[in-house]
Amino acid sequence: MLYAVITIILILLSYFLYKGNKNTHTVTINDINIEEDVQTTNDKTLRILHISDMHIENISMTPDQLMEELNGQHIDLIALTGDFLDRKRSIPRLVPYLEVLRKLHPVYGTYAVFGNHDYVLRDKYFNQLVDLLNEYGVKTLQNENETIEIEGKKVNIIGIDDFGTGHSDLAKSYTGMEVGYNLVFTHDPNVVLEMKDYPFDYLLSGHFHGGQIHWPKPYHLVKMGKLVRMNMVKGLHKYNGNPFYISEGLGQTGINIRIGSRPEITFHNLQLQQKQIENNKVELERSATIAG
Repeated sequence: MLYAVITIILILLSYFLYKGNKNTHTVTINDINIEEDVQTTNDKTLRILHISDMHIENISMTPDQLMEELNGQHIDLIALTGDFLDRKRSIPRLVPYLEVLRKLHPVYGTYAVFGNHDYVLRDKYFNQLVDLLNEYGVKTLQNENETIEIEGKKVNIIGIDDFGTGHSDLAKSYTGMEVGYNLVFTHDPNVVLEMKDYPFDYLLSGHFHGGQIHWPKPYHLVKMGKLVRMNMVKGLHKYNGNPFYISEGLGQTGINIRIGSRPEITFHNLQLQQKQIENNKVELERSATIAG
């Protein structure tokens, strides 16, 4: 009897692992539209390709598959929101993926921030990762901002460093910023809980992998910050009226399975509304007053 029970348990566990691994090869391509006011049809739409948590050791697509999915797409901007890899010896494996992203020719470039796994690398190898990204035309932002102009509208690309490992510095990230549409790239979405005095129009993040094993609930994520307890683990959310997105990521960490989640590539279509830019001017002036 005991032998039969053990056999059944092993069969169920084997199926669980097989199914979970199979799920990692089913990549979801999401298209997210952000429109606060449908009447502002004359506003410029910015199309962003968002890839997070590649975890190159357990990434869900080959470079050829990635190119097949993305080739021919119009892309204004590429956002890479951290956790590129888990081990230093994996750095060269990132190269063919960076080659694919470069071939996509995003109109306004490719930007990246770093995640907690990237910071596991010692200084020498972390710097090697930064240099590699820069070599392939990826602008890395560590508590920095850069302003681009799109059809007369200024867009502030704000890269907030990883919150969970204590690398984020909000004041530094916003220093010297011009008035414009505030687009934030960061790894750990929990930082939104600290951004009351730092205005943003849209924020892209990752980190949670959609739970990765989201069954029956992602209890294992509780230690990863307050957003999990607020049931904000994946997808589009709002906090204090500001929209932000949590990607489920393109790779896995630890065991290479997914239950109740899927690897993800996301396109975000943003309306660059003049009224948002004007509101940000007021908020920026208020923040400067508080800081002073």
